[in-house]
Amino acid sequence: MRSAYELITDPREVPARIGELAARTVIYDVEPLVAPWDSSQDALDRGIAEVVGQAAQIRGVRAVCFATNSARRPSRLPAGRPGLQVRYVVSARKPLRVGPYADLPGPGVVVGDQIATDGILARRIGYSFLHFQPRRDSMPAGPHLLSGCGEVLRPLLFARPGRP
Repeated sequence: MRSAYELITDPREVPARIGELAARTVIYDVEPLVAPWDSSQDALDRGIAEVVGQAAQIRGVRAVCFATNSARRPSRLPAGRPGLQVRYVVSARKPLRVGPYADLPGPGVVVGDQIATDGILARRIGYSFLHFQPRRDSMPAGPHLLSGCGEVLRPLLFARPGRP
């Protein structure tokens, strides 16, 4: 069975789509959706606070998880609203490790920019994948190369792009 896949061109569309999909859990890739690559600690902390604030407004969302393959950590995690779990998985080793997400309530959505990491993680844990594609000229070399590999994998992992 193929997991749901949707291409997102504007990250401002993400909260509405999460609500439409009736997700209880949202897993966000940190770079570039929460904070730009190689940005400051302040940018990371502001991005996390903004995403938690958005998630707290989406009906039905019970958990928001930030996952990054880097060693980058926030100064602190905002609480959100009562009943909203907030967690941050550092050095996540996406898509190999799935244990950190095992106790999160389903259904869920992974929001990320890389099919080869975020998309495969979504597929492995049975979540939908909202694929944000940043402009290629804004990407560092590593993510740019990984993005090309992901395009080869997309037809093998997911149905055609679009809304289900």
